[in-house]
Amino acid sequence: MMTKRVRKAVFPVAGLGTRFLPATKSMPKEMLTVVDKPLIQYAVEEALEAGIEQIIFVTGRGKGALEDHFDVSYELEATMAARGKSMHLIEGIRQKPGSPVYVRQQEPLGLGHAVWCAREIVGDEPFAVLLPDELMVGGFLKQMVEAYEQVGGNVIGALEVPDSETDKYGIISPGRQDGRLTEVVALVEKPKGKAPSNLMIPGRYILQPEVMQILNAQEPGAGGEIQLTDAMAKLIGRQAFHGFTFDGQRYDCGDKAGYIQANLALALDREDIGPAIRDFARTLLG
Repeated sequence: MMTKRVRKAVFPVAGLGTRFLPATKSMPKEMLTVVDKPLIQYAVEEALEAGIEQIIFVTGRGKGALEDHFDVSYELEATMAARGKSMHLIEGIRQKPGSPVYVRQQEPLGLGHAVWCAREIVGDEPFAVLLPDELMVGGFLKQMVEAYEQVGGNVIGALEVPDSETDKYGIISPGRQDGRLTEVVALVEKPKGKAPSNLMIPGRYILQPEVMQILNAQEPGAGGEIQLTDAMAKLIGRQAFHGFTFDGQRYDCGDKAGYIQANLALALDREDIGPAIRDFARTLLG
């Protein structure tokens, strides 16, 4: 059977961002910038690089700035044009008319519920899910799509973490391994004691549309929320299911320390500001 191409990507962006208060009181957490680009833009660019054609934002109240960011800004563009300034940074953000779709998650019932809110737009196609809090450098989704085109089914991100940290994440129970692809036998949420592996699940997924049928049951899991991990676990054994190990860099920007690390790492890698930041860091650290 031919594998259907992944054309759509779901971005669950309805969260309140309470860990970054007071910054997120009036600004979506996805609009927090790493150097000079919002987190959501990094994720969208990653999706477009992977060949995604339709962006689906699952939003909530107070997310208007996110929608405006990907829209045309006539006043700003007219001012920049009149001053002879380059437009490439703004033009690069624009989406094709009709490409971004915005769906409301009216209640904060969990990641699985947020993904389920996009069911009518996803339809009967495989789709990607990207969590903007997880900033990936190195084209993670593009690599996952290439792997998916080889094996089909469901492909989720997998990253190696120290054994001492496995109790913080969802962990893959592995089967056969073929290079960077690992057969997923089971998914274990924050295992206590010895974990089945040290492969954690970051916020990147390629899923078959049947997961929406499972999410239709609206069954609460950990924390009383509808968990995407629970729905994915029910697909194991019914469909091909693999983890794909990423060899790039991951920054957990849902955590304050991880967010600062991302800013520092990406700033140091920039030709325009890297040398100044490096000198400052050396002075600061003595």
